[in-house]
Amino acid sequence: MTTTQWNVLRNEITRKATSIGIAVAIYGVSFGALGVTTGLSIAQTQALSLLMFTGASQFALVSTIAAGGTSLAAIAAALLLGTRNAAYSLRMAPILKVSGFRKVLASQVTIDESTAMGLAYDESIEDGKASRLGFWSTAISVFVFWNLATLLGAVTASAIGDPKALGLDAAIAAGLFALVWPQIKNRYTASVSLGGALIALILTPILPPGLPVLAAAAVAFIVGWSWSKQVDV
Repeated sequence: MTTTQWNVLRNEITRKATSIGIAVAIYGVSFGALGVTTGLSIAQTQALSLLMFTGASQFALVSTIAAGGTSLAAIAAALLLGTRNAAYSLRMAPILKVSGFRKVLASQVTIDESTAMGLAYDESIEDGKASRLGFWSTAISVFVFWNLATLLGAVTASAIGDPKALGLDAAIAAGLFALVWPQIKNRYTASVSLGGALIALILTPILPPGLPVLAAAAVAFIVGWSWSKQVDV
C-alpha cells in the first residue's frame, strides 16, 4: 500500500470513529440523566462511565436500581452483560499485540464499537495497522464523547430537580433499545432478543425487581454461547 493510499484509509477510519463517538453520545446523555434519576450523585454517575465504560452494563445497573432491585441484582446483571467483552478481548489480543499498561488500557476500552471497527479492516493491511487504528481511534472517540455526554446528562438532570417529572426515567428502555438494535442483524439475534424480552415481561409480576432482567440476560447469554459452540464445530 502506498503512502497516499494509507493516508486515504487512515482519514476514512478516523472519520468513521468520530461519527461513532458522536452517535454514542446521543444515548450517553440519557444515561447521565438516568443515573441522577435513580438516586446516584453526579460523581457516582460519572464514575460508572469512566470506570465501567460499557453501555449495556451501565444501563442494566441503573435500570435494576430504578425498578427497586437490590444492589446485588444490579451488579450481577451488569457483570453478566459485560462478559461479552471478555470474548472481544480474546479476539482482539493477537491483533493489538499490546503488553503492560497498554494491555490494561486496551481491556478497559474493548467494547462493541471498538471491537467492530478493529475487525472491520483486513488484518493483513500494513500488518494489522488498519485494524489497530480502527480499534484505538474508535475506543478514544467513544470514551471521550460517552463521558462528556454522561456529564452533560447528569448535570442537566440535576439542575431540573426532578427528572422523572419530564419522563426521563422512561429513557432507560429507549437507551437499552438503542444499544441492542444495532446488534440485531439476522433472525437468530432477533429471536434471542425477543425471547429475552418475553422472559423479562413474564417474570416481572412474579420476581423481585431486577431479577427478571438478570434472568433474561442469563438465558440470552446461554443461548448465544450454545449457538457459538455449534458454529465453531
